[in-house]
Amino acid sequence: MTGVGEAMIAGIGIDIVHVNRIERWMAQEGLIERFFHHDEIEAARSRKSGTALSLAARFAAKEALGKALGTGLTGIKLKDILVKNNHNGKPEIFLEGTAARKFTQFGGGIIHCSLTHEGENAVAMVIIEREEPKS
Repeated sequence: MTGVGEAMIAGIGIDIVHVNRIERWMAQEGLIERFFHHDEIEAARSRKSGTALSLAARFAAKEALGKALGTGLTGIKLKDILVKNNHNGKPEIFLEGTAARKFTQFGGGIIHCSLTHEGENAVAMVIIEREEPKS
């Protein structure tokens, strides 16, 4: 025995966002900057016609993270949650400031994220995993 614990799911969350909601936000000066990290906005805008859909998926991931934490997003600035794709296209979640503090209070772990969209809806699922110490 190595004394290494087994992985366990510490939290799971899922959310769906209709793209029209994000399109309405985009029409209001400065609103998306309140909810999205500047890197998310830049990446979404590079997708041209897919900007709103990209942001909708990322907003769904933020909401799903709050559900996985079991606390919602209370006390978290949404732009402190950065959802971006790695070099293979896999979405990853990075936490700063208020989000990093809330995650530490939760007990930390590994965040897994999946994004998808169909038509006018974007869906995200977040799983938080951590090792459970062996007794």
